[in-house]
Amino acid sequence: MSELPVWARTLDAAFGPPLPGQYRAAPEDFIVEEQLDFTPEAHGEHLWLYIEKRNQTTLDVVKQLARLSDVTPRDIGYSGMKDRVAVTRQWLSVHLPGRDAPVDLTERLAAVDVRVLAQARHPRKLKRGVHRTNRFTLRLSGAVVESDSFTARWEALCHHGVPNYFGPQRFGPGGRNLVRAEAVLARGWRKRDDRQGMLLSSARSFLFNELLSARIKAGSWNKPLAGDTLMLDGTQSVFRPDQVDSTLEARAEALDIHPTGILWGVGYAPDESAAQRLETALSERHPALCDGLSRSGVKPARRALRMRLGEPEWQVEEDSFVLRFSLPRGGFATAVLSELMAHPDFASG
Repeated sequence: MSELPVWARTLDAAFGPPLPGQYRAAPEDFIVEEQLDFTPEAHGEHLWLYIEKRNQTTLDVVKQLARLSDVTPRDIGYSGMKDRVAVTRQWLSVHLPGRDAPVDLTERLAAVDVRVLAQARHPRKLKRGVHRTNRFTLRLSGAVVESDSFTARWEALCHHGVPNYFGPQRFGPGGRNLVRAEAVLARGWRKRDDRQGMLLSSARSFLFNELLSARIKAGSWNKPLAGDTLMLDGTQSVFRPDQVDSTLEARAEALDIHPTGILWGVGYAPDESAAQRLETALSERHPALCDGLSRSGVKPARRALRMRLGEPEWQVEEDSFVLRFSLPRGGFATAVLSELMAHPDFASG
């Protein structure tokens, strides 16, 4: 696969294609704040640090923190991977049993452009995916600022939700992660070829985006179909109803529940219901990816097709729009932006 496909947007039918725009002209134009639903307990073997980084990936900071603390990167915990070209705030943990952190750790981190905003001890390592949401503050500029339809597009997303696409960063520059995933899955996935599972994730994310795009085109991305597994908003709790009735349709309209799509894996056996026929079509369009994932041993999972914007705000500042909103963990701000403006970074269009 030489390039990623163009995935469907939800708002073009009503408003036409969005105008071009610019985001992330500077790191300060893209601010991300990780939000937990608990606080460290102030005791234990792990030192938790709430840090602010700029123009660095999370893994860059992990390596720096491990070096400065005289531990291995495996002793560093983090919940989510944050963007590089951005100002991001997140928690990390360092395993320091029976000893304190270096006395000058905060100053040495500051020397590599990492600020420590808070710190506390905790009994356990910070695990992947435990944060509740990410809060974004984004500045948009360019022709999109002059668009008469921008506020209507924004209000539609606030009211109806956002397609929960995986962002283009999941697939690497030019989609190279997906190309590598195809090669690895074709010869049989092995852990040593994909230590972090990045290639498996890229393949599953691609298939999910394909399914979501198909359901947008069919008009069912935000409506439960027969055979759908539904997810409660703000949780990972899922259920599969015996039938879709007016009560479920009303809950979906109110963003209380969302249809889900498959993250492909071993043992997935779709039935002949309307929702799962759409998922079966993935194996017909992309047999090598689906077969390779089935043989890899990765377990199937579900992901909501839609996400709600939490506490959305927007304002005009000089020649730009400033947007503020929260997304559940795993949600991509680029999925929001691709509905609002045209930009070459976005895979969907």
